[in-house]
Amino acid sequence: MTFAYPWLLLLIIPLAGLIIYAFKRRKPTVIISSIKPFSSVAGAGRASLFSNLPLLLYSAATAILIVAAARPQRGIEELMQRAEGIDIMLILDVSPSMAAYDIPEKYTTGKEVANAINAGKIKNRIAIAKEEIKKFIENRPNDRLGLVAFSTLPFAACPPTLDHGWLFAHLERLDAGSLGEQTGIASPISSAVNRLRNCESKRRVAVLFTDGRNNVNAQITPIQAAKLAKTFDITIYTIGIGSRRSYVVQDGFFGKQLIPLQDEFDEKLLKDIADTTGGRYFTAADEEGLKKTMDEIDKLEKTSVEQPRFVDYRELAQPLIITALILILAGFILSATWFMKVP
Repeated sequence: MTFAYPWLLLLIIPLAGLIIYAFKRRKPTVIISSIKPFSSVAGAGRASLFSNLPLLLYSAATAILIVAAARPQRGIEELMQRAEGIDIMLILDVSPSMAAYDIPEKYTTGKEVANAINAGKIKNRIAIAKEEIKKFIENRPNDRLGLVAFSTLPFAACPPTLDHGWLFAHLERLDAGSLGEQTGIASPISSAVNRLRNCESKRRVAVLFTDGRNNVNAQITPIQAAKLAKTFDITIYTIGIGSRRSYVVQDGFFGKQLIPLQDEFDEKLLKDIADTTGGRYFTAADEEGLKKTMDEIDKLEKTSVEQPRFVDYRELAQPLIITALILILAGFILSATWFMKVP
């Protein structure tokens, strides 16, 4: 509880002094030889005992009126959040190589690697990418995010939306090898640009995840697609996924086998795409690397949020004034009847 005029409460100090003076002030007296003639008067004892009751009522009423004049208030605070979101398109490679496993250096033997994969300690690239993308989306509740999957051809899985639950559902359905055998980078960039170019937000971003080289002859090249993005003021971050210790699991005559994966992403192309649009290029050799990369992009692309503070005050003076008036009325009635003094 707060007071609009707290300095008025200082008036209680002189009021307390007046009350003390009134109670200690010596009342006029008449010296008589005996009070026996007055002992039979009805209510004489009670009048003597409660003679100060009206004064107490008036004093309490005055104190309450002083508190009411200070305007006691109870505030209910409301924070109105205004967020200026960013439109982001996530471009995810789902070519067959995204099913590969990038083996951390701490695993040195085939048996250790097989045991780690079976235990879920090592996940394939597509699983890691989907997991980190989910975390990225969860950290950006005010941003509209969309998804383009690609391999040989692009697939616009989800337009930019604030319905992140819907986006999660589309992301979960994606799997490595579901859209062909090759890797075409130009078309998915163009698809993302097409989705972002008419968005009204001040900041528009695309994040490209890939582990392979562009090997699809499209109508435009990846660099031309990047220049198109720049035309619409769209920034592209590129992420090269994979390491030199990457393997794919294949079924052989003696069961599942780990086959080394020779193909790598085109680092120069990914750098050029990012540089063309004013973005940045990142590498993610394993799960930890991709996590750090997504955290870095999350820091680079911050949503601006304003939080104006509103306080709705409820005035508490009215019931105090009513209470004070009741006390004054009670004191007046008692003074005029029960405690009436005859000159």
